This record gives sequence, structure tokens and C-alpha cells, in this order.
Amino acid sequence: MATFVLVHGAWQGGWCWKRVSAFLRRYGHEVYSPTLTGLGERAHLLDGTINLDTHIQDILGVIACEELTDIVLCGHSYGGVVITGVADKVHQHIRSLVYLDALVPEDGQNVLDLLPVEVGLSFQDIARTQGDGFRVAPSPAIDFGVNIQDQAWVDRRCVDHPLGSFEQPIQLQGLWKQVARHRYIYASGWAPGIGRPFFERAQKELGWETINLPCGHDVMLDMPKELTQILIASI
Repeated sequence: MATFVLVHGAWQGGWCWKRVSAFLRRYGHEVYSPTLTGLGERAHLLDGTINLDTHIQDILGVIACEELTDIVLCGHSYGGVVITGVADKVHQHIRSLVYLDALVPEDGQNVLDLLPVEVGLSFQDIARTQGDGFRVAPSPAIDFGVNIQDQAWVDRRCVDHPLGSFEQPIQLQGLWKQVARHRYIYASGWAPGIGRPFFERAQKELGWETINLPCGHDVMLDMPKELTQILIASI
């Protein structure tokens, strides 16, 4: 039996892992899919003080309180930044890092640095003009290539995301690179496909494994069975 910690992306919550979590548990694994502060069922906590450190601490808290070790730590989209920060602090507890169509930062970068300039500016503009200065409203699911059957469900569940977590630069010592196994899963079936530059970089880096899946950004919804098998193979 292995231990999986699954970290969702921006605007979503632990709910997005429902199918994959069920499959993993069916195979006898232990699964945690915490919701980051201010999102999902914790949306009532959203305020202007939430930043990237808050979300990193959310996951560190789960690892500490549940006394987890030998973890397969997976981050989707924005969650890739979060798991990098987590692994940099507790790399000794992580067996594998899995980046699911995710952003992969270097020291001193923030989320906006990792996205096309116009996307980052649009997030800041939305927060300034529509979100009390700190809320970024979600884009419709169709923009992320979510399959048609799940689009309405995803749109109902997504909530505003704290801008502070996009703007705060990550502070890394490089210890996350000491984790034994790194995998990058690229979702190639949608545009603009934010994972492509990180996938291409991972293909060139020693010690990284790469996988290409022909689906939308929310792989856990479009291809949950396939993703489950990839995660199990990451043990």
C-alpha cells in the first residue's frame, strides 16, 4: 500500500480528485486530497491575506498531522507550485513528485512569471476591477478543454481564487530536486496548453520521466482510470 497526496489547482478543491481517489482506494492505497484555504468547501475563508505560503502550509499540515511519509505527491496546474514548495521543506518524506499538466517554478518565481504575460495581467485586472482587489474569478470549464459531460459540474464547483497566491514568489533551497523520482504528465488535448514548456523542459532534464495524454487540462476528470494507473506506476 502506498500513500498519495493529491493537490488541486486554482479555483478548484479536493472534490476534483473524487474519481481518482476512489480508484486508488479500490487498489488498497491511502489517499489524501486536501482543499487549499479559500477554495472548495473552504471558500468562506477567502480573504486578502492568503498567499502561496498559506497553501504550502496547508499541505505541510496534512503531512505533519497525519504523520505521512514515503508519499507520492501529485500537483495539478497551480498545484505544481504548491507541491514544489512542500517538497523543498520535507523532501525526506516524499517518494515521488508527479506534476499533472502543472507549473514547475524555480526559486524566486511566482505563478504569474510562469504563465503568458497577457494571462497574468488579466488575472490582476480581474482582481482589481471585479474581485475586491484580491479575488480572481474562474474561467469557464470549456476554456480548459474539460469534457462536455463535466463542464456544468466544474462550473458549479469552481470558486474565486486568491490573487496573493499567484503573486508571491516561491522561496526554494533546491531540496525538492533531491526527491528520488520526478514525473511530468502533459495534457496535450487543449489549447493554450500551459503545460507544454514544462513538459519540454522535463524531457531534456536528467532524472525526469514524461508522459503525454491526449485530453483536456483536468486530466483527473477526462482520463481518471489512465491517471490512476500512472500514479500507481509512480510508487
